[in-house]
Amino acid sequence: MSENKRKTDGRDRSRRRFRPDGTPIWGQRQIDGPGVWVTCVKGKEKQTVGELYDLFESLANELWPTDAAEAADVQSGSEEEEGGADDLEKQIAKEVASMKRPRKETRFANCLTNTPCVVFISCKPPVDPVKLVTTHIENVMKTGVTQTRFSQRMTPVSGSCVANVSEIQSLCSRIVKAALAAEPDKKFTYKIELRMRNHNTLTRDKLIPELAKCVPEGHTVSLDNPELFILVEVFKSVCGISVVKDYYKLQKFNAMEIANAKNLRDEGAEGRVVDKTKNAPAPASDLLEGAGKEEKP
Repeated sequence: MSENKRKTDGRDRSRRRFRPDGTPIWGQRQIDGPGVWVTCVKGKEKQTVGELYDLFESLANELWPTDAAEAADVQSGSEEEEGGADDLEKQIAKEVASMKRPRKETRFANCLTNTPCVVFISCKPPVDPVKLVTTHIENVMKTGVTQTRFSQRMTPVSGSCVANVSEIQSLCSRIVKAALAAEPDKKFTYKIELRMRNHNTLTRDKLIPELAKCVPEGHTVSLDNPELFILVEVFKSVCGISVVKDYYKLQKFNAMEIANAKNLRDEGAEGRVVDKTKNAPAPASDLLEGAGKEEKP
């Protein structure tokens, strides 16, 4: 009996699975998208995850608010309680249900990478990783404040898959098609930005031509000034893909470098990285040195 069960389980695991569009699904993965890849200071991965939770929740509450819906549920519940205050059983049932109900559904989850300096935060609908990261980077460019201490470059991915050619092509085709659907009649120039970490199965020379086949005809490659950037992140056995705009203008989504540059330009700016101006040959550092000399007896 147990031998037959083991054989059946083996057949089920080896059975190929398919998506609704007919494309096959190969293998399994622990890191699941959509989400955001984040590089951070070595040894500060745990702290990075904590600060990213706070940052992403704050941004998500502004972009995809849920307070209105929760307030409406609370108000409707209070009205029902007032209408049936004499029914003790209903009140007890509601209290038990509210105790069992989770306080708040988490929209972000940390996926273990087991690699120094690399963190992946997965996002649940309706959160759009591209819009989330773009909004944060634009805020940093305006204010010079990163709201984080250890996070560096952020790379959003709209989906992820197992890192083999067939799966990557299937994912890339879906994501590119969805990105072009907003302006179906326009022909864009694009560039493929490929980054590979801890992966030695596929090569750049082999993967980039296969990715280019996923872009519909009429759209042309531009290495100098593209309108769209196809970001491809290959990490170990997982590949994540997204389509973004203004990637170079937003300095490749490196919040720390953006804040550094702005705080160096703006004298007296308040921010996490403003202290680094003390080591730069800028007028601000000269003023600090002069102030130190005056204090000497």
